[in-house]
Amino acid sequence: MKRLTYVAIAALLIAGCDKKESHVAADYAPQAMDEEAEVAASPAVEMKKESRSRPKAKRKPSLELMRGDGASGMAIAEEEPPPMPDPVANNEKYEDAGVNDWTDTDKDNLSTFAIDVDTGAYTNSRRQINQGSLPAPASVRVEEFVNYFKYDYPDPEKTFAVYFEAAPSPFATGQNRYLARVGVQGKRIEAKKRQPAHLTFLVDVSGSMSSPDKLPLAVKALKVLVNNLQPNDTVSLVTYAGNTAKVLDPTKATNRGAIFEALDSLGAGGGTGMEDGMKTAYDLAIRQKKSGGTSRVIVLSDGDANIGRADHNSILQQIEAYVKEGVTMTTIGLGSGNYNEKMMEQLANKGNGNYFYIDSLAEARKVFGEQVDGTLQVIAKDVKLQVEFDPKKVKRYRLIGYENRDIADRDFRNDAVDAGELGAGHTVTALYELELKGAPEEGLGVVRVRHKKPDAIKAVEDAFPFGAANFKKKVNDGSADFQFAASVATFAEILRGSPHTKSVNFDWVLEIAQPAAQNREDRLAFIELVKKAKALK
Repeated sequence: MKRLTYVAIAALLIAGCDKKESHVAADYAPQAMDEEAEVAASPAVEMKKESRSRPKAKRKPSLELMRGDGASGMAIAEEEPPPMPDPVANNEKYEDAGVNDWTDTDKDNLSTFAIDVDTGAYTNSRRQINQGSLPAPASVRVEEFVNYFKYDYPDPEKTFAVYFEAAPSPFATGQNRYLARVGVQGKRIEAKKRQPAHLTFLVDVSGSMSSPDKLPLAVKALKVLVNNLQPNDTVSLVTYAGNTAKVLDPTKATNRGAIFEALDSLGAGGGTGMEDGMKTAYDLAIRQKKSGGTSRVIVLSDGDANIGRADHNSILQQIEAYVKEGVTMTTIGLGSGNYNEKMMEQLANKGNGNYFYIDSLAEARKVFGEQVDGTLQVIAKDVKLQVEFDPKKVKRYRLIGYENRDIADRDFRNDAVDAGELGAGHTVTALYELELKGAPEEGLGVVRVRHKKPDAIKAVEDAFPFGAANFKKKVNDGSADFQFAASVATFAEILRGSPHTKSVNFDWVLEIAQPAAQNREDRLAFIELVKKAKALK
C-alpha cells in the first residue's frame, strides 16, 4: 500500500513540475511572429570575413499570387497587428531643431526653405503613441505630420503648381491673425511611363535588428516593393553587420524568385558597420546609374552604427560625396528602444532622398505600394521655396515646421546649395501663421519656387502671387483639405510642446479633423490616434 502511495505522490510531483516548466517557458519565450503570417520566414545567415552571405537554411518563396501587392506579385503576408518589439531599454536618438518664432517683416520679409516630403516623424510618433507613451518632443516635425496625408490639389500642366489658402488662426483670438497654407503639387506620371529604376537594397543585419519589428518586417516590406516594380527595374542586395556582404548582384525585377530567395536568407547577428555597407551599396548603385534610368540606394535600419566610422557626421560627409554621382537615397527606419532617428532622417537629407519609418506591414504597403512610383520617379531636384511678404501689409509671420530645412535667403538663387527632391505626384504643404496690418487685401506676397530638372545643373524659377481672394472668414469655411492640414499641424505643435499652442488643445484638433476626414481611412486613423494621445496626456 505504501509503495502504491509513494508511486502516486511521485507521479503528482512530476506532473506538477511539467506544468510549472511549461508555464515558465511560456512566460519567458521571446515574442515571435505567427509562422502563417510570415513572408517566407527568414533563417539566420552567417557573415564570413570574405564578405559573403552564407545562409544556414533557405526556404523557397511561395509563388502564390497575392492581392494588392502588385499585379503579378509573389506572396506577401496577410495583414496582422503591428509587430511588437522585444523589451529593451529606451535609448532612442533624436535631434531637437527647435520651434520657429515670429519674424517681423520690417527686419526680414523673406522666408526660405527646402521642400520636404519625408513622413517618418509621423509614423514614428504613431508607433510611440500606440506603445502607450506620448512621443519625444524632439521626434515631432510638423511638416512630416502634415505631408504624411494626401491632399487634393489639382494636377498641374507643368512640373508643378502652387496653391494658397488662408483662414483665421486657431493659435490666437486677436484680429488679423491668420493660418495660411502653401501647397505644391507635382505633376503625376503614369507608372508605365516611369524611367527604369535601379535599386540597391542596403539592409542592416546586425544583432540589434533581430526583433520582429526590424529585420523580419524589413524583409516583408522589400517584398512588397519588389512586387510593385516594373519589368525593366533591377534590384541588388547588400547587407552589413560586423562585415559587409554583397548578397545579390543586379537582378531584373521580374526574377522575383531569386530576389525573394536572397531576402529570405537574411538573419541578424554581429556589430553594425554602416560605413562599409554604404560604400559597397553606392559602388553598385553608381555602376547601375551608368546603364541609364535612375539609381537609388534604399537603406533599412534602426540607425545604430558601432563599427568603422560610426560617427554621425563622418557618415553624412561620406554620403555627400556620392550624391554628385546622381544616386539618390531612401531611408527606412525600423524598430524602437535603440532607434537612431537622427541618423536615418539626416542620411536621407544628405542623400537627396526621402525618409520613412515603417511600423507595420500596412505602412509598408503604403510606402512601397501606393506611393512607389512617386518615390522612384524624381521630377525636380534641389527644390527651394521662398515666400516674400509685403512689409506694408504683413506685420510678421512664422513658418510652422521645416526648422531643419531652413536655407539662408541669399542662397535661394545659389544653385550650388542642396535642397529637397520632388517625386511624380508628390504634394508638399507648408503652413504659416500671419499677422496682417489690416484686413486681407491683394498683393500680400509672392511664393517663389526654384528647382532643377533631374539631370540639370542650372535651376529655373516660378512665381505665384497671393492675396485677399485666398482668405476665408473662418476655419470651417476653408476646404476640407485646409481644415485637415490645420488640425494635423496643431496636433504636432501640441505634441512637441510648442509655445504657440496656448489657445488650442486635442479637443480642438478633433473638432476640426472629424468633419474634414471625408471617410478616408488614413484620416480616420489619425482621429483615433489623437484620441489615444489625449488619453495619455
